[in-house]
Amino acid sequence: MIQASSFVRIASSALVCFALAAALPRPAHAWGFEAHRLIAELAEQQLTPAAKAEANRLLELEPGSTLSSVSTWADEIRSRETGPWHYVNFPRGSCSYDKARDCPTGSCVIEAIGAQLAILKSKAPDADRLQALKFVVHLIGDVHQPLHAGYADDKGGNTVQLQSFGKGSNLHSLWDSGLVANRVGGAAALKQEISAASQGAAPAATANAALWATESCKIVEAAGFYPDSRKVDGTYLAAHEFTLKARLTAAANRLAAVLNDSLR
Repeated sequence: MIQASSFVRIASSALVCFALAAALPRPAHAWGFEAHRLIAELAEQQLTPAAKAEANRLLELEPGSTLSSVSTWADEIRSRETGPWHYVNFPRGSCSYDKARDCPTGSCVIEAIGAQLAILKSKAPDADRLQALKFVVHLIGDVHQPLHAGYADDKGGNTVQLQSFGKGSNLHSLWDSGLVANRVGGAAALKQEISAASQGAAPAATANAALWATESCKIVEAAGFYPDSRKVDGTYLAAHEFTLKARLTAAANRLAAVLNDSLR
């Protein structure tokens, strides 16, 4: 029988362990759940009938799946192998992609997008093409999150600690989900606001993940992206409202264009 004093010690130890675990920093993923779904939903609205039919045919391998529902799958199955596929790190002072320097093993978001698109366009088995589709939907969203093409020395803003809207956070997490969650109306309002701009605006279908990463990097290196104060509030959100909308819109437009080209 466990004595009362022993039970108290065990319970206290459990609480301490729980508190310590809760306090540990968690790895930040790309655009939060809501932003990834928003990108996929806006892209789906721009698909050609042929591309939409082929996407749905592949998605039927997992009944009930949609582009929106699979948009976070790549985060859910993230592993030691696929983790580096979600980002590319640049050295400070250079936003020009150099594969030998920035992605020597081919394990970065730029090369992963190219590799998965090649599978999606191929005559590979449908199961492989479905997996590639899920990666493409997610990774094209990722490369448009500025800090997924940020600096190696602060791990894409993960080590930049700050107070975000009254809570402890870091710069990467702020851009993953904090800016969306703290807008008036959240993701639903954001989707409504940028939906009109996305309609019919898909650019040329040529996938250029290196260019997209360079765009993200240039946002990170711009003055004011790293907050002067460690306390972030609505002022920072307002200052980057245009950038937030522009990156989500570009991700949706480019995803639609790429799928229209790959799923003909």
